[in-house]
Amino acid sequence: MMIKNITRNLLISDNVKFCGDIFSKVTGLMLSRRGKLSLILTFKREEKISLHMFFVFYPIDVLFLDKKKIVVDIKENFKPFSFYTSRKRSKYAIELPLAAIKNTNTRIGDKISF
Repeated sequence: MMIKNITRNLLISDNVKFCGDIFSKVTGLMLSRRGKLSLILTFKREEKISLHMFFVFYPIDVLFLDKKKIVVDIKENFKPFSFYTSRKRSKYAIELPLAAIKNTNTRIGDKISF
């Protein structure tokens, strides 16, 4: 599976795992090694999504998407052992390797596909 920025016609990630159940969303990247894995956290409805970086020992980037898969919030350089709550209601949170957002010039309003 791939994550692509349709607006800019760029591949964001091609190593993707879906996290739909509560256990996979809570554990996320905990205790994993830095790598190219991206996670798509899915939620039943749009809501302000709170994320934590407990036991993730490296920074990541995060995209927050609405139900139409439009980027509504961005968190770059999300540091270990910190918290973040999206500023807008989102249906998806995509956890990406550090600098993926900068390298693809992804911005709020971009359309994403996966």
